[in-house]
Amino acid sequence: MKEKINFEKGLIPVIVQDSVTNKVLMLGYMNHDAYEKSIYEKKVTFYSRSKKRLWTKGEISKNFLLIEKILIDCDGDSLLIKAKPTGPVCHKGTDTCWKENNSKNFLFYLENIISNKIKNKEDNSYVYKLSKRGINRVSQKFGEESVELIIESKDSNENLFLNESADVLFHYLVLLQKKRITLQRVIKVLQERHNK
Repeated sequence: MKEKINFEKGLIPVIVQDSVTNKVLMLGYMNHDAYEKSIYEKKVTFYSRSKKRLWTKGEISKNFLLIEKILIDCDGDSLLIKAKPTGPVCHKGTDTCWKENNSKNFLFYLENIISNKIKNKEDNSYVYKLSKRGINRVSQKFGEESVELIIESKDSNENLFLNESADVLFHYLVLLQKKRITLQRVIKVLQERHNK
């Protein structure tokens, strides 16, 4: 692949895209050394124009971009990297460096937030406190929220039904994290069923 990439000008632009949601996460620049390190470590490494050195995304925060696929444009002078983020991408704590409406991929965004709160052991976080109590408590809480949804489904108060629906969905995402299963894996099962 590297013989097709044109590093003659030194730096080439690199767009990083979430391999699951296809959301554009960030833009950076690579020189030949950054590209080689990225290939070797399977983590996105840029050449930082401000630091004047190679910089692996996540080297301090541990929010890495794990490479799934690298695509070269038709002129060989820019790259598209499809990657799996291990945490927030932007230094501001968001999942992308671009400000946008996250409604389309909000469940993936929320899944990422839940994952980070558990991984970072945020003591003031409801999610972390619940997760810390173990799988039995997480399952019980999901069950409680499910029963409340069933009760509200029998009434005509749409607002209460919507709120209980949100509670069930939220606690389902927490349960998935506790089981170390991604939402994408559940979606894949649904897709396979649909294609039969």
